[in-house]
Amino acid sequence: MTPEQRPPTRRLNRNVWVTSATSFLTDVSSEMVLNVLPLFLANVLGVRTSVIGLVEGAAEATASLLKAPVGALSDRLGQRKGLAVLGYGISALAKPFLLVASTWGAVGAARWADRVGKGVRTAPRDALLADSVDESSRGLAFGLHRAADTGGAVVGLLAAIAVVWLAQGGAVALGREAFRTLVLVSLVPALVAVAVLAIGARETGPGSAGDERGAGLALRGLGRRFGVFLAISAVFDLGNFSDAFLVLRAQERGLSVVEVLWMLVAFNAVYAAISTPAGSLSDRIGRKRLLVAGWLFYAAVYLGFAVAETGLHVTALFVAYGAYYGLTAGTAKALVADLVPPRLRGTAFGTYHATLGLIDLPASLIAGILWQGIGSWHGLGPSAPFYLGATLALAAALLLAAFVRAPDEGSGSAR
Repeated sequence: MTPEQRPPTRRLNRNVWVTSATSFLTDVSSEMVLNVLPLFLANVLGVRTSVIGLVEGAAEATASLLKAPVGALSDRLGQRKGLAVLGYGISALAKPFLLVASTWGAVGAARWADRVGKGVRTAPRDALLADSVDESSRGLAFGLHRAADTGGAVVGLLAAIAVVWLAQGGAVALGREAFRTLVLVSLVPALVAVAVLAIGARETGPGSAGDERGAGLALRGLGRRFGVFLAISAVFDLGNFSDAFLVLRAQERGLSVVEVLWMLVAFNAVYAAISTPAGSLSDRIGRKRLLVAGWLFYAAVYLGFAVAETGLHVTALFVAYGAYYGLTAGTAKALVADLVPPRLRGTAFGTYHATLGLIDLPASLIAGILWQGIGSWHGLGPSAPFYLGATLALAAALLLAAFVRAPDEGSGSAR
């Protein structure tokens, strides 16, 4: 059997499987804790949604400040693996601090440290993944990686459901002891994930180690198409605030903490199921086309969140939200790799993740203010941030369709 006759997944490089396994284990750990963190802040510590927005937004902004320089560093050093291992290690070591956190500031500090690790690892890992496959399989590779990442979320959420149920039954609010137990159990897969990447991955540098060009020259080298795509993505992301608000919306519509966790299981199962075929589809029909469709679908889902009246409505919408992620998460990363020179992929991924992450801070702050402030003044209340998100997603989809030309667009492929 020739390489071309093998099933698509058999043609993927070892690094694709190793990074996917690492992300799977990391998400088992993270999803046990992070999805219930806003419930811990609100129910146990009595924190307002505006402060929750600050905690979430500041944490993501912290990660974002690191992504661009670390991505550029991986290009200059010709090293991806070491920086990725370092980042995963920092996140794993940050989690134990949540065991003793008793104020929102302490929780925010632990969340900040976890995001430092994410800021260090994300761009080198994505560049390592892009370097390890050819362009004809790039969408599939990123789709498989997202599927593994999200499959870990399903396992982590199921574990969280078991822990919470054993600790406190079907109580609506999350208790302190249940939260601490979740954190303790989550440490095991986090540490194993670091070991898997450190032992299993093979370095695949960009072939430009020692390149001493300045950051400004490197950024200019990314090209106009990448810059336009990045600007339009920022418009979209301003309405894509922290998913903590979706969790709070579910609880506000009457779901208990265990019901919220089951809702998240369904969300991640759909996300995982769609990611790999969607990535493969983007290899055939083009990344831009699939991304525009995903953003339009997002606008419809967020409009649904705005008008949802029951917990059942929110649950159905959250499952649909998983389909949006499956369609777009891997596709957008593959498009970034398509738009820039291989030697600058670390810089490109770092710049992409950093820009969108920095947008997360104002996006989450605006959402928190709309939820409790401006939205209530105009009778919209918690619906207000979702109306904003739907509007910006629609605008971004139209801009992407009109102003971004993907490589070889019109030939049936994004590349």
